[in-house]
This record gives sequence, structure tokens and C-alpha cells, in this order.
Amino acid sequence: MTASEIFELMHGGPDAQGAAPHDFSTNGNGFGPCPAALQALQLADASRYPDPHYMGLRERLAGFHRVDAGRVVIAASASEFIGRVTAAVSQGGGGRVRLPPHGYGDYLRAAKAWHFQAAPADGPADLVWCSEPDSPLGQPQQNLVQWVNQLGSGATCVLDLAYEPLRLEGASTLTADQRDRVWQLWTPNKAMGLTGIRAAYAIAPLAAQDLCARLARLAPSWPLGAHGVALLEAWTGEAAQQWLAASIAELRAWKAEQLALCDSLGWRCLPSVANFFCAEPDVAHTPARAAALRQAGIKLRDTASFGLPGLLRLGVLPPASQQQLGRAWRAARS
Repeated sequence: MTASEIFELMHGGPDAQGAAPHDFSTNGNGFGPCPAALQALQLADASRYPDPHYMGLRERLAGFHRVDAGRVVIAASASEFIGRVTAAVSQGGGGRVRLPPHGYGDYLRAAKAWHFQAAPADGPADLVWCSEPDSPLGQPQQNLVQWVNQLGSGATCVLDLAYEPLRLEGASTLTADQRDRVWQLWTPNKAMGLTGIRAAYAIAPLAAQDLCARLARLAPSWPLGAHGVALLEAWTGEAAQQWLAASIAELRAWKAEQLALCDSLGWRCLPSVANFFCAEPDVAHTPARAAALRQAGIKLRDTASFGLPGLLRLGVLPPASQQQLGRAWRAARS
């Protein structure tokens, strides 16, 4: 693996030293894990295969989103779906991709693997990637409505909604009709505070039967195990949704405190509607400074791999973690 490939694979979360006690580098729900989802995982029967067609799960997800079950596509994870839909579009003759200015690296990795070329700014694209709220900025994606309205005949647009359940303010910029023109990719493990469980699903646009069939042919057998099924089933339940609503209220308060902390440190914080935000620190986040922070139990996410050098992306964590960040940063910069 080359250095550039390693750079593309950069993620937050545990590293060679294990999990940081105060990990600001990922965007999972810092209020979690969700008790209802955790209980469902503990009760999952891992002694048997799930239904390979996931009929009960698809019906449940369809009812949750009020769509036809035939539009629900089960995926092992968002990353797995990203790779699979890119392959499916390529097999259908597509080769031009449109990417957001800053976004999840797997969009680009999959496009490179299937030899896609960047679509011209004023030209058609076969595969379009969008997200709302976006990452790493946590903002409404610029030009989202324009990109969706300009989709050409036969174009495939995927709207990554990983952080929509963790939106702390505002609402989606797309209407229901516009959403029915795009693939909606959902990964509830972040909202449930259980990112170690890999499970996702997508809601197909209306009249996307051909691509649905191609995706089914490309899918592995049993993309979800019993625990992935349990997570998605719990996600649709009233207990999990009530807990999520309560966590959003708490995260709003924590975010206000975390922004105030960053301001006291002399950091410049960028606006965000999500449970994370980007900030420019008062001094550079050098490897030596990162190592000192890691020694103090703090991990931050540099956004250079997103094309935003000099910034840090911080997930919102409880006040105790924020206080440790303040102590560790002041010590590391002195």
C-alpha cells in the first residue's frame, strides 16, 4: 500500500495505542451507547444465520421511512454500499463522477478503483455523491439542491445521511420529491453511539428497479450478521428514537460548552449544524503536539485528508472530556 493510499484510509477512532479515553476524532453520539440498542445486541441470537433476504428487517425499515419495502437495500456498512453502488454504476456504463469539495474519502477511493473520471463542472455525471449534513464541516452541502435538480437521465445520485439523525439545528434542504430522486444512505450506528457495529441500508429512488437488481447481484450473501440486524431493528423502535431525541438536547448543551472552550483556547470555530465542528487551533497540531495529547488521553482529527489542512474536526463529547482537552492542549502548546 502506497503512502497516498494510506492517507486516503485515514479515519478517526482507535489507533495502534487502542482507544483514546477522550476521543474527539470520531462523530458518533457522545451521549451513547443507546440502552435499547445495546440490549438488542445483547439479546441477538448469533447461533443462526439471519434471513438472507432480510424480509422482516426490510419491512420494518420501510415502515419507519414510509416507503415500499422493495426500495430498501441492505448493506454491510456505508463503505460497503459506496463500493457496491460505484461498481454497479460502472457495470452499467457509467464513468463520470461528481464529488463534494470535501467529503468522506471512500467516495473517491471507490471511484478510483473503478476508473471513474471527474465530471466537468458544467457537464453531466453518471454518479453524484452528496451528504447532508456534510463531513467534516457539519454544514449543509453547497450546491446540493442544484446538483439534484440537474441530474441527467440515467444519473445516479447518493445522498449520504450518516449525520442527519445527529443534526442539532435546521432541517434538510431537499423536499420529499427531491429525496425520491436520490439514493438515501443511512448508517444509524453513529446516532446510536455504537460505531463498532457495521450496519447500513439505502432507500432507492423511485423507478430504480434496474440498479436495485444490479446491486442485489453484486451483494455478498448475508451482508449483515445477527448483531447488525438487531441494531437496525432497534433503531426503528420507539425507545431508541425517544433516547435519540433526549440525546440531541444534551448534545446541544455540550456543543455550546465545547465551542466556548475552544474560544477560550484561541481557536477559530467554523459553523456547524451537527454534533461535530471544525476549528482552526491557535497553534499548529503538529505530530509532536498530537503525540503529547495522545499521551494525555486526547485524540483529535486533522482534516488534511479532507482537503482542509490546518483545521481539526471535533466530535462533541461530555464536559469531563472537554475539560481534559483544555488541560492537555494548554500543556502541549507551552
